Amino acid sequence: MKIEIKARNNDDLLRKLEEKLNKDVTEVYINLRPTKIILVKILERAPNVKVIGCPPSLYPKVSKKIIKALNQMGIKLVPMNHSRGRPKKYDPDTLKLIEELIKKGKTPREISEELNIPLRTVYYIINGR
Repeated sequence: MKIEIKARNNDDLLRKLEEKLNKDVTEVYINLRPTKIILVKILERAPNVKVIGCPPSLYPKVSKKIIKALNQMGIKLVPMNHSRGRPKKYDPDTLKLIEELIKKGKTPREISEELNIPLRTVYYIINGR
């Protein structure tokens, strides 16, 4: 089971780890730098964890000793990108379909009606997002 835990500070993160982790968890993502205290809490609450993820910007700040110790226990500490902000409304397949329809000569209005997407949005996508 995968769990994503986000917190504003280490105390908040430790509290959330205590609440949310259990023995079924095999993958954990935390949004703060994994310190010894945090890693010990993860290992106590989720003994079957195999992957611990953190933001790529914080990964270089993690002690090499910690990474080596986790590797010896069979646990990988990896940088993971997690999207921020508002999720995309239209998936890449829809965007590709719009491009194909334009190439076939369809007008933005026809595409808008066919895909049930607002006309302004179709123009926005066509003009380079």
